[in-house]
Amino acid sequence: MRFASEDVGLADPLALNQAVSCYQACHFLGMPECNVFLAQCVAYLAMAPKSVAVYRAIRAQQKAVKESEGQNEGVPLHLRNAPTNLMKEIGYGKDYIYTPDNPSAFQSYLPP
Repeated sequence: MRFASEDVGLADPLALNQAVSCYQACHFLGMPECNVFLAQCVAYLAMAPKSVAVYRAIRAQQKAVKESEGQNEGVPLHLRNAPTNLMKEIGYGKDYIYTPDNPSAFQSYLPP
C-alpha cells in the first residue's frame, strides 16, 4: 500500500485501490490461495506509471513547517469556532465564508 501511494502515487490514483483490494482479498481467502491476488497486485504496481509528487510535496511541507518563522502558526481566526462570547469578541469565526452557500467566494485556509 505504501508503494502504491509513494512510488505510483498520482500517476495512477487507482493503484492504492488495487493494493487495498489485494489486502482485503488475501484477508478473506488466506494463503496459499491468495497468491494470485498478490501476483496481480505486484504486476499492476510494477507496470503502473510512477510519480513521487505527493511524497515530495509532503517532505517539502514538513520542511516548511519545521523552518517556519512562527513555528506552526495557529489556525486563522476566521476558521475557528466561537462557542463562547469571549471567543466571538476576540474575532473567532469573524468573516468566515460558508462556501457551500457561496461557492464563488475566495477564502484563505492558511496562516498569513
